[in-house]
Amino acid sequence: MRNRTRGLLVALVLVAAVVVTIAVPLPTPLELREWALAVGPTAPLVFFLAHAIVTTTPIPRTAFTLAAGLMFGPAWGIALAVGASMVSALLGFYIARRLGGRAIARLGPARVRALEERLCERELLTVTSSRLVGIPFAPLNYTLGVTSVRWPAYLVGTLIGLVPGTAAVVFLGDVVTGGSSTSMLLMFALSGTLGLIGILVSSRGRRRRNGPDDEAAAA
Repeated sequence: MRNRTRGLLVALVLVAAVVVTIAVPLPTPLELREWALAVGPTAPLVFFLAHAIVTTTPIPRTAFTLAAGLMFGPAWGIALAVGASMVSALLGFYIARRLGGRAIARLGPARVRALEERLCERELLTVTSSRLVGIPFAPLNYTLGVTSVRWPAYLVGTLIGLVPGTAAVVFLGDVVTGGSSTSMLLMFALSGTLGLIGILVSSRGRRRRNGPDDEAAAA
C-alpha cells in the first residue's frame, strides 16, 4: 500500500511537471534581462530563486544560463547559474529519493538493474560524466534520485559536471552583449568528450567496497 501511494505521488509529480512545461511559455534571455532590470538591485537574488525553482521542472535551464551572462557578466553569471543549478539539482534528487526510493534497484528488469549496479560502482564518475555530456537537466536529477547513487557522489559529481557547460553558455550570453569568449566552443567540445569517455568507463563497472550507506533505502 505504501509503495502504491508513493508510485501515485511520483506519477502526479511527473504529470504536473509536464503540464507546467507545456502551459508555461519559456522566456527568452532578452526577456529575462528586461525583467531583471525592472526588478532593480534585488535582481541577482530574484534571478537565483527563479532559476532554482523553475528548473526543477523539465523547462530547460539554457534560457536562464544565457540570461545570467547577459545580465551579470561572466564572473557573477557563472556563480549565480551554477549555484541555482545546484539547488535545483538537489531539490530534484531529494524529491525522487523521497517519493520513489531506489526504484530502479528494486523494481527494474534484470538488465536495467545490472546496468544500474555497474554504473553506480563508479558513481562519482557516472554523475560527472552524465552532466558533462548534456543529458537534460531535470530528468537526470530525478533519474539519479531513484538509483543507488549516494548523496556525496551526487553533490560533487553534479558540481564538477555543471561548471564547464554552464560557463560556456554564460560566456555565450556575455558575447551577445559585446563580451568575447574564444574558448566557448572548445569548452563545449572538451566537456562533451570527457563526459562520453567517463560514461564508457563507468559502464564497464568495478566492485565498490561495501560500507554503511548514508541513506536508508525507502521501504
